[in-house]
Amino acid sequence: MLELARQKQEIVRADISKADALKFFGDRHEEYKCELISELEDGHITTYTQGSFTDLCRGPHIPNTAPIKAVKITSLAGAYWRGDEKRNQLVRVYGITFPKKKMLDEYLALLEEAKKRDHRKLGKEMELFAFSANVGAGLPLWLPKGAALRDRLEQFLRKIQKKYGYQQVITPHIGNKMLYVTSGHYAKYGKDSFQPIHTPQEGEEYLLKPMNCPHHCEIFRALPRSYRDLPLRLAEFGTVYRYEQSGELHGLTRVRGFTQDDAHIFCAPDQIKDEFLKVMDIIFYIFRALKFENFEAQISLRDPAHKEKYIGSDENWHLAEQAIIEACAEKGLNARTELGEAAFYGPKLDFMVKDAIGRRWQLGTIQVDYNLPERFQLEYTGADNQKHRPVMIHRAPFGSMERFVAVLLEHTAGRFPLWLAPEQAVILPISEKFNDYAHQVAQQLEALDIRVSVDDRNEKIGRKIRDNELKRIPYLLIVGEKEQAAGEISVRKQGEGDQGSQKIANFAENFAKEINDSINQ
Repeated sequence: MLELARQKQEIVRADISKADALKFFGDRHEEYKCELISELEDGHITTYTQGSFTDLCRGPHIPNTAPIKAVKITSLAGAYWRGDEKRNQLVRVYGITFPKKKMLDEYLALLEEAKKRDHRKLGKEMELFAFSANVGAGLPLWLPKGAALRDRLEQFLRKIQKKYGYQQVITPHIGNKMLYVTSGHYAKYGKDSFQPIHTPQEGEEYLLKPMNCPHHCEIFRALPRSYRDLPLRLAEFGTVYRYEQSGELHGLTRVRGFTQDDAHIFCAPDQIKDEFLKVMDIIFYIFRALKFENFEAQISLRDPAHKEKYIGSDENWHLAEQAIIEACAEKGLNARTELGEAAFYGPKLDFMVKDAIGRRWQLGTIQVDYNLPERFQLEYTGADNQKHRPVMIHRAPFGSMERFVAVLLEHTAGRFPLWLAPEQAVILPISEKFNDYAHQVAQQLEALDIRVSVDDRNEKIGRKIRDNELKRIPYLLIVGEKEQAAGEISVRKQGEGDQGSQKIANFAENFAKEINDSINQ
């Protein structure tokens, strides 16, 4: 590869007819290319030639091989031709190239760090979640420690939402197909949904819930609403289902069943900006508490050249887009604007965070929607005693619990903030003689609301330390003869090592201060 690169060979693109392509590659006995060409449309076929090699490719390519200075073959894999196990097996070669060796070295180092932080690996080591073929692909099982982690995140957000006046609601996991036809979700996402559930007796069709917002619209409609009720803030940790292709599934980041930290704010048009600003405050607080301090914001607007992809009037779209732009300006948020990235029913503000190794993740979204209230004929009685249409703000600071946990795992390498860790401390007796003392210490710490366990396995202390460090438990508390006699514990902190012996009361006091500082800084 490097020898060819040094020759600075030009890479020449050519448009070719289907007949000429079949003859050209047929004369060279390149049967795989001929098979592909036979299914292509005439007039849309291109080749790229480099030296004596001509490839069938849509492109694009770099102009020549000169920029290639550093090459790495990353892996090899067997692959059946066109994914058919009855066809020939080929070898697929994966590689990467950079114009400088330093850039390649940095990329490979990043790749190794990403492997160490892979949430699928960490989730298994920390006993957080699992997948089962018997349950189904893309349907995660939350183990006790993972469920505890999720519960802490939910309680954290519930506490914030209560402060901002949200009310919790619960909606079913299925809904009548017509609900999603009315909302427009069926037309837009029907092919990505699970097949409808038929009820032969009633002749109705139901879908596994792909979105929470149509259900929340029906909650708004369930009671007469006045301008005095607005803004009405409805929140739900609602589980939804999407039929993702099996090849697209990836750990917790791409699943078929996931729980959104969803909320919908129904407000009067003159309340939009204030409500939008409050949601931004919630997202900023969450990012600070979880150390996602390096983030970018993107205002996602519709593409005026392709209005057919969106629902609603031009006037409503203009009002919604202006509300987001003004809110960002008022906050001094330097958000970039992207056309064509809006939801089909409204513009949105998306937050992209950079994790500890520089990767960008989309977390948190706020959307302004004039269209669903119109589709569901939502109304409230105004101060003038006339009927008015509310505006909807959709918001999800985490996005989905599954994806958020995956990103958080990889960002922290499994070393969660102390307040969030499913298991905050583990007590390691040096031998069986000190098991009783270890359990006494555990009871004292549990009474102080510290999540603690005792590793009283008949193993050497070095093995216990290694095993529990692998689980990323923040504090390892070692007890033996000296500690028992003094009524103390020997403290080891994850990533920092030995902290010395401490009285239990002193440890608990420092522990509480660390949690308070991390949340309120």
